[in-house]
Amino acid sequence: MARSNRPKGRKQQPDDDGDLSHLLDGWRRSEVRRDGLWHVQPIPAVQSSKTYLCPGCRLDIAPGIAHMVAWRGDGVLGDAADLSNRRHWHTHCWRIK
Repeated sequence: MARSNRPKGRKQQPDDDGDLSHLLDGWRRSEVRRDGLWHVQPIPAVQSSKTYLCPGCRLDIAPGIAHMVAWRGDGVLGDAADLSNRRHWHTHCWRIK
């Protein structure tokens, strides 16, 4: 008889309250750079739908290109101001920042 790799227990249903922030939390991370603390979140190519200007190389990030979004984590004006000043970076440009 063939072996089944399926779990025998009951599947647990996640709490579905319409909040998807728990999915984003796994992608978002914090990095310490020379100029302070930064929050970084990768944007997959399928979710990239607008053109952005990369502050690292000053070239466009075209729709459909995977890239990074970064914002300060230690700004003096607070989290809301830091989040509103987020910038989209080419992945390579962010790595060499």
